[in-house]
Amino acid sequence: MKSIDEMLNSLSKSKFRNSFHLKEKDKEYVKNKGLKLIERHAYELLEARLAPAVIPNDGKQTPMRGYPVFIAEHATATCCRGCLQKWYYIPKGRELTQEELDYIVSIIMAWIKKEIKITEK
Repeated sequence: MKSIDEMLNSLSKSKFRNSFHLKEKDKEYVKNKGLKLIERHAYELLEARLAPAVIPNDGKQTPMRGYPVFIAEHATATCCRGCLQKWYYIPKGRELTQEELDYIVSIIMAWIKKEIKITEK
């Protein structure tokens, strides 16, 4: 697996992936709720919508707007199993491992932090 910085750099070269950004209300939401809660929600959403081996609506399970994690999923190509296979070489048809899930959430959170310009202390 590529490092998080390498992956974010690769994604930034995609015109489509680079077109996603958090709106001001999304940034305020993240700041008000805190990164820990957003990270917990990312795990919950991915465990339900991305981690299973079989996803009946794969490719359509992640809304394009409405919640910072959804936007981050599209920006980081972690929105469906097809994108995971194309960008991360994680095959469809099997459940995600905990290591893969941790990696994906780390990329989503790094992207969100970059968007709201919060640095870890």
